[in-house]
Amino acid sequence: MRHFGHIAPEVRQRLFHREPCAFTADSPARLLAAALGATLYSPATRPRLADDVLRQAGNGVVSMVLCLEDSIGDADVLAGEENLVRQFADLDSRADAKPPLLFVRVRTPEQIPDLVRRLGPSVRLLSGFVLPKFTGERGLPFLEAVTAAEADAGRRLFAMPVLESPELLYRESRVEALEGILRTVDKYRDRVLALRLGVTDFCSSYGLRRAPDMTAYDVQVVASVIADVVNMLGRADGSGFTVTGPVWEYFRLSERMFKPQLRQSPFLEVRAAELRAKLLEHAMDGLLREISLDQANGLLGKTCIHPSHVLPVHTLSVVSHEEYSDAQDILRPERGGGGVLRSAYTNKMNEVKPHRAWAERTMLRAEVFGVAREDVSFVELLAAGIPD
Repeated sequence: MRHFGHIAPEVRQRLFHREPCAFTADSPARLLAAALGATLYSPATRPRLADDVLRQAGNGVVSMVLCLEDSIGDADVLAGEENLVRQFADLDSRADAKPPLLFVRVRTPEQIPDLVRRLGPSVRLLSGFVLPKFTGERGLPFLEAVTAAEADAGRRLFAMPVLESPELLYRESRVEALEGILRTVDKYRDRVLALRLGVTDFCSSYGLRRAPDMTAYDVQVVASVIADVVNMLGRADGSGFTVTGPVWEYFRLSERMFKPQLRQSPFLEVRAAELRAKLLEHAMDGLLREISLDQANGLLGKTCIHPSHVLPVHTLSVVSHEEYSDAQDILRPERGGGGVLRSAYTNKMNEVKPHRAWAERTMLRAEVFGVAREDVSFVELLAAGIPD
């Protein structure tokens, strides 16, 4: 699989200075963590789940979570498990099937070995589990269960803890909660692919819900948690983990209070103007702004609940030619001693030592999402990925 693999090769060649790399479920963990992109959630109870998975893969999705937790009712868990096992067997029986990375969001640690056993041979399609309401104490049995299940499955299985518990939100318990999480995930570092933020649960603790023209960063009580999670768990010194962006809840806008957040100038061409109108109609301007703020705050990838969110996440993850040029200059071997240099675009200072970690992360992102050509904007990438 590869990002933008659903686009014709000749179109990719026109858009990309460096095309996204190909990867598989067996690729190195560091690469997969960066490549998760827009992780699309789907209830495990969907009757044609196997067809849904393959259709989304054909539309550019590279990671999905099949959910047995909050997306389904308590009374539907057993039926959801049975359906999940059937749908995995269906996928496994299709010789030409090319599913994305598949994860299962469970409710309890006991579900993990049970599902692995029931999946049988089709477990080869499973990349891991999403662990809800993760804390240092509650998360330990989940990670132990994933470790045991991996031995039973005979293949690598990852864990993606979801940070969404009130202990993490409340100021008086936050540092202790983060320290507990760090100790637990550090013990299982090779098992933890990424940490996911459950912002909807954070908001629920205060009876809040952000509007479609506001981002998670406009809700200050939530923004403070994101900052502290990145501060303690997302460091670039080798001790940190990939932290993914929060879910965007909207996919159609019924009423707008504030001005649109997309300037008209990048959309001056006729088809681009139509694209802008479509984005505004579906509340995508708020999503695009939040993705940009995710990246500015150290997050990579995003939880998604609607297929229309996938392409914007992937498009804004593509490295610009200017970013790539700066990163290359900073990482040149002859720059190992440090120093300051003017960027090749002659519009900024590149300071080698302070910008090195940024450059390394940018080059990893360039590997999995590609580098746009110098004259290609995110508008063109968006337009190319939308079916005619």
